[in-house]
Amino acid sequence: MPASLTRRSFHVLAAASGVALVAVPALRAQPKLEKPRLSIAVGGKAAFYYLPLTIAEQLGYFRDEGLSVEIADFAGGARALQAVVGGSADVCSGAFEHTINLQAKSQLFQSFVLQGRAPQIAMGVSTRNLPQYQGVADLRGKRIGVSAPGSSTNMVANLVLSRAGLKAADVSYVGVGVAAGALTALRSGQIDAISNTDPVMTMLEQKGDVKIISDTRTLKGTQEVFGGPMPAACLYAPAEFVQKNPNTCQALAHAIVHALKWLQTAGPGDIIKAVPEAYLLGDRALYLASFDKVRESISPDGLVPAEGPKTALNAIASFDTQVKPERIDLDKLYTNDFARRAKDRFKA
Repeated sequence: MPASLTRRSFHVLAAASGVALVAVPALRAQPKLEKPRLSIAVGGKAAFYYLPLTIAEQLGYFRDEGLSVEIADFAGGARALQAVVGGSADVCSGAFEHTINLQAKSQLFQSFVLQGRAPQIAMGVSTRNLPQYQGVADLRGKRIGVSAPGSSTNMVANLVLSRAGLKAADVSYVGVGVAAGALTALRSGQIDAISNTDPVMTMLEQKGDVKIISDTRTLKGTQEVFGGPMPAACLYAPAEFVQKNPNTCQALAHAIVHALKWLQTAGPGDIIKAVPEAYLLGDRALYLASFDKVRESISPDGLVPAEGPKTALNAIASFDTQVKPERIDLDKLYTNDFARRAKDRFKA
C-alpha cells in the first residue's frame, strides 16, 4: 500500500475520531431518565380538569420525552392520591390542595407542573328534587354528589356549605364520578345537589337539570369564590420522588407544558380528534360548549401563581380544623423549576 494512501487513511481516521470525540460529550449531555417507566394515578381522567394529561398521552408527548407512562384512572382524586401514598402509582395527577392536606399530616408531597389555574368545579342543585331552593341552608340533610369523598369537588362543596354556616356533617356526600354516572345520579333523583367538573356540569346546566349556585369554571368565578388565584390540577409526587428523579420529573413537565401549548391554539375539531370518543358523553356539541367555558382556566405555562398556594391554604383552613395555616410551609408544596424550563423550551 502506498505511503501517501496510508497517510490519507490515517488523516481520515483521525478526523473521524475527532468527530466522535466531539459527539460523545453531546450524547452524554442528554439527561438520563431515572425512571423511564412509571405510573400516574388520576381521578376522573375524562374531565376537562385533566385535559392536558389526556392531550399529552393521546398526542404522544410523554413518548417524545422517552417516557413509558401508564395512567391509572380512579373515580376521584382522593382515590388517586391513595394509590400514590400506597405506592401503587408514582405520580398523581390531582388537585393542588391535596399537597396541603398531606403536609398537615406530616407527609411531604410536591407539585411540579400545573395543569389548571382554576378548579373548573361548579355546584348546582337539582331542579327536580329541590324546585323551591332558596339558599345553601336548604341543603341541610340533603345528598350531594361529588366525584369521590375527599376529592376537590368535595372540598368546593365544603367551602360553599361553610360560608352558609353548614358543616360537612350536615349533609350526605355520595361519590358519583365525573362522567355518565354523575349525570345519571342527578337526573334519576339519587342526589339532591352536585359538585362536579365539566363536561358534566355544563350538560346538566344546559338541559335545565341543575341550578348553579357556585362556579369556579372561569377565572372571574374563581376569584369570587376563593378571593385569589387558585391552583387546581397538577402533577404532584412525594418530595423524595421529585428529589431522586429530577430528569424524569423534567420530562413529565415537558410533556404537560407541550400539551398546554397545544391547547392554547387548538380548535374544536382538534379537541374532538384528540380525546377518546367516550369522553364526549354522547353529545359533541355540548362537550365543545363545555370546553369553551373552561378554556381560560387551563394553565398557559404550567407555573403555579405566586399567590396561589396561600389562596388554597386559606380556603381549606376555613372549613378543615385539622389544617393549621401556621404549620404549613407553602414553599415546600411546589416547585416551578421544572415548569419554568419547559416553558422556556416550548415558548409557552
